[in-house]
Amino acid sequence: MDLLVASERRRFESCPVNCPVLPNRIQSLSEYFAVISSTVTSEDPFWFRGHARVMWSLTPHALRFSKKAERVRALGLMSDFKRIAEIKLARSRPDDELMWAQLAQHYGLPTRLLDWTESATVGLYFACLRPAEDGMVFVLNPLDLNLLSRREARILDAQHDTSVIRQYLLQGANAVSNGKFPIAVNPVLNSERLMLQKGAFTIHGARFSLSGRDISSLVAVPILSEFKATLRSELQRVGVDEMTMFPELEHSCSHLKRRAGLAEWE
Repeated sequence: MDLLVASERRRFESCPVNCPVLPNRIQSLSEYFAVISSTVTSEDPFWFRGHARVMWSLTPHALRFSKKAERVRALGLMSDFKRIAEIKLARSRPDDELMWAQLAQHYGLPTRLLDWTESATVGLYFACLRPAEDGMVFVLNPLDLNLLSRREARILDAQHDTSVIRQYLLQGANAVSNGKFPIAVNPVLNSERLMLQKGAFTIHGARFSLSGRDISSLVAVPILSEFKATLRSELQRVGVDEMTMFPELEHSCSHLKRRAGLAEWE
């Protein structure tokens, strides 16, 4: 497998996530799997997150705003969402903060949740969007994260860790550089999309972003823009595409248009 040349390595220096970037030049799905296999070397769970742009940080949407007032407004949208969603949820109304946050995240509202997946191929799919830009796949051992945040080598559970999860979700908009680390949580599987994408979450409190300076298992796999089209084609052959990632009918139509050459990748 080829390694990145100096000019290609420089293309990833702008990544705001302070963690090791692997030196491999990923040109095919088989090469990607080889890199993942050499990186994930224990029986511990590993999570993946694909970024279509190198410039994105590991920060939840509601906490990405530079001004505190904007973060306050973003976090405050949850109250309005709960009020509006009541009539649409009927008797299946969520009764805890994590389920509300997941539901809001599903419909595009800014929250304190950061999406991850247990699937290396799902992570690669998202990294291969935006064909003109370089991407990244981040790899994380969630047990390492919870050792930092909770001193427990386990992934938190929505049923047994309600009070801890609620405490994180209800924190304010102030950033604290030495605050508690985010927590890794297994989600409530309340949507078909979450199940298909093998989704998981980190929940971020006063420490907004994840960094490899503290979490030794966090590494990034570079995805060069010139190989994204090939990787997407190979992913489609193994059944990973927009139609399988997103069960909603509008995504099926979008997939069919792209397959017919009638729509562009975003």
